[in-house]
Amino acid sequence: MTTSFDDTELSFDDDNDDNVAPTNDVAATREYDEINVSSDAFWGQDAPEREKLFRELRDKRPVSWQRPIESAVVPDPDDPGFWAVVKHKDIIEVSQRNDVFVSGYGVMFDLLPPMFLEMAMSFLAMDNPKHDKIRKLVSSAFTPKQIRKIDADIAARAKRIVSAAGEKDEIDFVADIAKHLPIEMFGDMFGVPEEQRATVAHAADEIVAWADPVLLAGRDPAEVQVEASLVIHDIAEELIAKRRAEPADDLLTNLVQAEVDGEHLTDFEIGAVMVLMAVAGTDTTRHTSSFTVKALTEFPDQRAWLWEDFEGRINMAIEEFLRYASVVLNFRRTAIAEYTLGGQQILPGDKVVMMYGSGNWDTDVFTDPDKFDLQRSPNPHIAFGGGGIHFCLGNQLAKSMLRSLFRELHLQMPNFAAGEPTLMKTNFMRGVLSLPFSTNVRE
Repeated sequence: MTTSFDDTELSFDDDNDDNVAPTNDVAATREYDEINVSSDAFWGQDAPEREKLFRELRDKRPVSWQRPIESAVVPDPDDPGFWAVVKHKDIIEVSQRNDVFVSGYGVMFDLLPPMFLEMAMSFLAMDNPKHDKIRKLVSSAFTPKQIRKIDADIAARAKRIVSAAGEKDEIDFVADIAKHLPIEMFGDMFGVPEEQRATVAHAADEIVAWADPVLLAGRDPAEVQVEASLVIHDIAEELIAKRRAEPADDLLTNLVQAEVDGEHLTDFEIGAVMVLMAVAGTDTTRHTSSFTVKALTEFPDQRAWLWEDFEGRINMAIEEFLRYASVVLNFRRTAIAEYTLGGQQILPGDKVVMMYGSGNWDTDVFTDPDKFDLQRSPNPHIAFGGGGIHFCLGNQLAKSMLRSLFRELHLQMPNFAAGEPTLMKTNFMRGVLSLPFSTNVRE
């Protein structure tokens, strides 16, 4: 399968000799762990069910050798498997040792083509020195002035979105509230016209849909991901040309003009940043807010505590929103040197997958992790990664959106009630497709 991007041919069938990960002969001879965290059945469960098996692995085999993932974007008959890292401390260690565990061969279970990694994941799937170059250029666009403008826009839009949803007694929280604020803010930041924002939102959903049978609907997962990424690149190409001719007061103009050590981002690199942020900046916040309203319904004492002093308590509460939801399920690294982790000898070429949801339920770090505790302090969750060079660049933006959204829920519909969610079934993102929601439950 080959898809054209300007003059570049992108094929998931290429050998990719210019980006071949190191290999070893030992991987194919290892025995797989008796607990299988690679199957569709495992990832088809929600977090509480998966946690039962993660807990056993944390207690007995914190680093375990696993079968190749069952639903791969690009199935590889020669894939020997991967190391599953489930303890909080080990996830942090892998995250911070970017000299041993690298991202340039991809951050998903699959070994995807280098061109696809560059077009869809930007600096997330890069190592230094290129990673630092791209990230610095993107970071330079998040000036204090820009962040202040974004904060004001978030607050105003959150107020309007919640107000419109409150005109009905029964809504779908995802469709009527959660999805709107992130995509509107993404659209504002990148200057995406209103008529194209739904297209970007749909493309972002497609990029993470490869293992969900409902969203995938029988289509080829590789084709879905490539086509969705190209949709955003096409929109980016048009917008970049406009910003070069007529600069505006938005993030895209800042990215076009950003300069570090005399270098600017190319149009392709800016498009890749847009693809990355379309997913990271829209899907993750949407799902976190959806899981949070469900938790606030199930734990009314926690809602009462937050409502008593919203402004004084929301910042602490957000950290628990993020830990409890644990929307991003995992990221991979590839070892390029021998390393001992969790009692196991990791060899060059081994894939190492960090299971963030497991780390956020580690009882060595969190007391009663299954409890939604807004007063949890300290709360060293790893919802934004375990530190290191790939720590989430947009973490403050995500927190700002959550703060504004829940402020408006508190003010406009404090007696809401969330029903049972329909969940995505992917091995990468814990997501909510729909969530019945009563805007004003009368006591």
